[in-house]
Amino acid sequence: MFTPLPSSAAWAHRDARTGFEVTYFRGDARGILVEGCATAVEDGTVWAIDYRLRLDGSWHTRSAQIVGRYPDGRRSVLVQSDGLGRWQVDGTPAPELDGCLDIDLEASAFTNALPVHRLGLAVGDAADAPAVYVRAASLTAARLPQHYRRVVDGVGHRYDYRAPDFDYRATLDYDESGLILDYPGLATRCA
Repeated sequence: MFTPLPSSAAWAHRDARTGFEVTYFRGDARGILVEGCATAVEDGTVWAIDYRLRLDGSWHTRSAQIVGRYPDGRRSVLVQSDGLGRWQVDGTPAPELDGCLDIDLEASAFTNALPVHRLGLAVGDAADAPAVYVRAASLTAARLPQHYRRVVDGVGHRYDYRAPDFDYRATLDYDESGLILDYPGLATRCA
């Protein structure tokens, strides 16, 4: 359905915050390793987030190591999954996250590619894709209900997206490799 990932990608944050994200991809026998960094100024606060995501061959999130730098110091969190929807946060079981298969980093435009790849929706198909949502400022993890509906096929891919907890609804454009090109109000792909 998608072409192979490029070796890297970058997004400029816009509207909600000012910043930039760079991500590198490496495939191996275990799946895909994604390493990235996002920096931003949001509501007058400066932050930088480094992340390392391990995805299995089916695009299920297996782990996310996240380190944040803030004016008051550093914080980190390790989120791990068994690949079947059971999670641990810093080694502690997190049953409130049961059933989620994807990680969604508030700091990252890239992570909206995870459910799109994993679901493999045909035009007209839709699915709920709740995710483990990690806030940029606090590195806290919570369940985020999300819904994707594939609406157009062509050069790239287009999905109607909803995140009801944020009262957010938009049409997201993805390229042929399944990376987001335009995330209205949040980010635009620039490399």
